[in-house]
Amino acid sequence: MSDLNGYYFEDLSVGQTAVFAKTVTEADIVLFSGVSGDTNPVHLNEEYASKTMFKGRIAHGMLSAGFISAVFGTKMPGPGCIYMSQNLRFKAPVKIGDTVVAKVEILELFPEKKRASFKTTCSVGTTVVIDGDATLMIPSRG
Repeated sequence: MSDLNGYYFEDLSVGQTAVFAKTVTEADIVLFSGVSGDTNPVHLNEEYASKTMFKGRIAHGMLSAGFISAVFGTKMPGPGCIYMSQNLRFKAPVKIGDTVVAKVEILELFPEKKRASFKTTCSVGTTVVIDGDATLMIPSRG
């Protein structure tokens, strides 16, 4: 793996994993709202959010899902990979101050198309907050 090219398809094997962790801050939520346009008050307004089932503000689900993309784009497979699909199941909320750990695991390799399928999860402590799967195109040496 190099800084500009991640793992090549030929370097991957079923069962390989990689992780990325980030503690969610107030700034992350505000900036994500600005970039995405999602200004739902459950993310931005404590008074509103305190009256919801969450009893306070929560981070955007797609902010946490973006940490999965960070694993793919920077760790494994790394630079050069291309997202083809991602399924997500949101299981629990993420709050300001929570540390989200995104993990990907290779489930299957498709040599003829240089693609791989992955199990994707985000957790806060022992709680899975996002569960899913993804398919990526991986650069080949050839």
